Order: sequence, then C-alpha cells, then structure tokens
Amino acid sequence: MAELTSPTPSSCCSPAAQESCCEPSAKDACCGTSAAGGTCGCSAGQAAEPDVRETVREKYAAAARAIAEQRNDGCGCGPVVLTDGDANQVFGGALYAGADTEGASDEAVGASLGCGVPTAVADLHAGETVLDLGSGAGADVLISARRVGPTGRAIGLDMTDEMLELARANAAAAGVENAEFVKGYLEEMPLADGSVDVVISNCVINLAGDKQRVLDEAARVLRPGGRFAVSDVVADEDMDEATRADMAAYTGCIAGALTEAEFRTALTTAGFTDIEITPTHRVHEHAGSAIIRARRAA
Repeated sequence: MAELTSPTPSSCCSPAAQESCCEPSAKDACCGTSAAGGTCGCSAGQAAEPDVRETVREKYAAAARAIAEQRNDGCGCGPVVLTDGDANQVFGGALYAGADTEGASDEAVGASLGCGVPTAVADLHAGETVLDLGSGAGADVLISARRVGPTGRAIGLDMTDEMLELARANAAAAGVENAEFVKGYLEEMPLADGSVDVVISNCVINLAGDKQRVLDEAARVLRPGGRFAVSDVVADEDMDEATRADMAAYTGCIAGALTEAEFRTALTTAGFTDIEITPTHRVHEHAGSAIIRARRAA
C-alpha cells in the first residue's frame, strides 16, 4: 500500500504503547523518556519492540477515515502519500489507468493504496473463488467478483474495521452480490484448508511482521494447483539497514519488503512452484514494485 505520513509524536507514548513497554510503577518514567525525545521505554530508558501489526492497522484505519472524509467534504487532506521522492505517482488508483476495472466503481478504484494491478495478471475464470489479502477499499475484490461471475466468489480479508466498512459500502453501491469482506489477519486466515482457487494481494504482504507465515497460510487455503498472483514491493539487495529499521516506512511498504531472493525462498518453503517475479516500476530509492506469481504444488 501507499506511503503514509506519520503524525507528529506526542509528548508521551500512546496508552497502548505504554501498556506494552512499561510496568505500572514506571509509567511516568516511560512517558518522560518520550518527552525527552527518546522512544517509549521503561524507567531504565530501554525502548520497547514495536508492534508492526498495530502500527500498520492504525495507519490504514487513518487512511480509510481520510478517504471517507474526502468523499464527504472534498478535502484533499489525509495521511496518504502516493508519490515517490521525485513526485511520480507510484501507488494508488492511477496505476489502474488502461486496466479493466469493470465491476468496481471509480470511487473504489480511486481509493486504492496499492502498487500495482493484481487482477490484470491473475487470469480469473468463471466459478472460481478468489481471496484478496489486505483488501482495503475493495476495488480488487469487486473486479474479481465480476470476472468469476455469479457462480464464483470473491473474498476480501482485512484487519482494519474502517477499511472493511469502506469496502462493504463500495460493494453495496456497485450492487455486487458475490463478494464478501472478512475481518482477520494475514498470518491467521479465517478460511478452511484448500478453499480458494486464487490468492491475490496489492502491496500488503510486505506489511506483515511474519511474511513466511503469511505465505504458508496462503498455500494452506489454496487448493492443490491453486494460483498466487500479487503486486508487492521488492527490496533491492543493497537496501540499507537504516531504511529497514525505520518503523514509519513499514506503513509505506518499504522497510518490510523482501528481496527477490528472499521472496523466492519464502514461496518455495511455503510449497509454491512455478515462481515468477516481474518488476514493474520503481517506488523508492531502494525498492521497486513487482508482480509475483506462483502455483501451489499439486
């Protein structure tokens, strides 16, 4: 998904952060370290391990709220950054220009925060069941629902209530009846083994803290021979450690990205074959977008 700006840090850690990083007796000292310019830590000043999942959830909840507010009042504000350092648009709905988006409204496509168009390479067929990981505002689910037809099914999986609400509203507005949106985590997909034909995703896997588990889960829910077709950010082999360590970049798809070699290894470990990784465009000094396709071993 697209890069999101970080809010100005407060003078104290958030309540949720303090719960995880300080003993009750050390809360004041913990807050003090943040106010002094440090990170949230206990009285000894040690920083807590960041919660990647909660950081990402908070950022994309804010993005969903910003999208809803823009629809209501025309505001161009919000935490979403769709361009790279040279002001080229590398994320978002503009990437769908020229693609077949039948089934999704302009609003749904415009709300995309992804780095590609996975539905353009998923080769969907009537009657198939498609799962979209991190479905966001629902554009790829709605496009998929139209392609698989009334005998097929499109499922969107997202952990963010605000995004799920936005996606369901988009589906209702489009009159799509063979799409559904389910709350859950990529590392713990609430679907049965071998229950889907195709897994798609648009710049979301790199946001997960445990990418191997996500790919293991994708293989589990796919039927034997099932297809995997995602857009994602792939890190350069020489990505510097400072970029990888930057938590703010997790919500911009950069720090969490695997290299091509790491992606191939993780997919193979999960039980995928016929792996193809095709670069599409650069999104960062140290990373580019790519289409990743594979097949669950039969």
